[in-house]
Amino acid sequence: MNITVVGTGYVGLVTGTCFAESGHRVTCLDLDAAKIETLRAGGIPIYEPGLEELVRRNVKERRLSFTTSYPEAMKDADVAFIAVGTPPGENGDADLSYVLAAAREIGRHLTRYTVVVDKSTVPVGSADKVAEALREVTAQPFDVVSNPEFLKEGAAIDDFMRPDRVVVGVASERARAVMAELYAPFVRAEQPVLFMDLRSAELTKYAANAMLATRISFMNEIATLCEKLGADVDQVRRGIGSDRRIGHPFLFPGVGFGGSCFPKDVRAVMSMARHLGLDFDLLRAVERVNERQKRWLVEKAQKHFGTLAGRTFGVWGLAFKPRTDDMREAPAITVVEGLLAAGARVRAHDPVAAQVADGIFRGRGVTLVDEPYAAAEGADALLLVTEWNEFRQPDLARLKQLMAQPVLFDGRNVWDAAKVRAAGFTYYGVGRAAES
Repeated sequence: MNITVVGTGYVGLVTGTCFAESGHRVTCLDLDAAKIETLRAGGIPIYEPGLEELVRRNVKERRLSFTTSYPEAMKDADVAFIAVGTPPGENGDADLSYVLAAAREIGRHLTRYTVVVDKSTVPVGSADKVAEALREVTAQPFDVVSNPEFLKEGAAIDDFMRPDRVVVGVASERARAVMAELYAPFVRAEQPVLFMDLRSAELTKYAANAMLATRISFMNEIATLCEKLGADVDQVRRGIGSDRRIGHPFLFPGVGFGGSCFPKDVRAVMSMARHLGLDFDLLRAVERVNERQKRWLVEKAQKHFGTLAGRTFGVWGLAFKPRTDDMREAPAITVVEGLLAAGARVRAHDPVAAQVADGIFRGRGVTLVDEPYAAAEGADALLLVTEWNEFRQPDLARLKQLMAQPVLFDGRNVWDAAKVRAAGFTYYGVGRAAES
């Protein structure tokens, strides 16, 4: 098929590239001319393992192209994906202005029947608004489809190529047939394409993220309880995760969740409920726990040292999770800002997010270093915020020699507490008893 993808952010670029990899002709459109030039030159504006290679191969084989022109992008298009941002407003509502603007531009350049797909995360009822926007500018036939994404940053290529399910909301058999053909190469095993009505598909995305966020905040509440009762959260986690009804994923305590999806989508679900006169008390608690958890490291450091003023802290990990440079609502921002507000100095390292971090912390007293041990040099304590693989087995002897004081705060529970303490460090983990 001929596919147009409007938006070359995380979702749009991965979606377009993976469809091109499966043999379709894909044109990705973005109004940011600098971004398009970067892509045309073989550069990638985001960090995602494996994506750069796929982009370059499909550009070389002329299945993937980039443009700022709607007439060029929409020429002969069978399917047009809308993958633009839906940033949250102050009240938590998703901003649909970019989605509707893209829909109108797509509509103005329709020349025949086209399936227009909402790939952006949009509130329930958005497909109706997109259809209305299209009808305002075109008399050509079209169908609007809701096809939410479930991509994990750091594993997006695999998630797209081998999905555990594909959710598609449709209102016509014609659109259903197009989408079934489009996704056929990706669901040859037992992974299903779940066809449903438009509103159910729109809500499924929010419900999934809200559930995952709830599991994280629930486990962080259990971790707090473990600390006060002298229990070990790792043992508790294994015990409840072994129940097949619960399972182990997303039962890891830590310093909270961040990124572009969970915080925004939790607020969006609460906002949708509020507009209907409903209180989603559970999600309000999830959000409150998450904000509290982001402050955990700084509060632990204050309890240990008394005052942080004049002290130096090393920080390992700035992205909201490993294998990405995304720092949107990253716990590290709250951690670093908390240290700075307390009068501390910060030396930080992240394998790929340094450029993004520089845009956030520039001129604010944060020293960004190129390798992890440079962040620990002269530090009164080292704080692990993001669990990159290269941080999991540190050279403890080297750390002890470099640091001013041997104090470690493990915000992701990736270090062996007994081993670290045996090496002469004071160790703090999330939900771990003081001397467990």
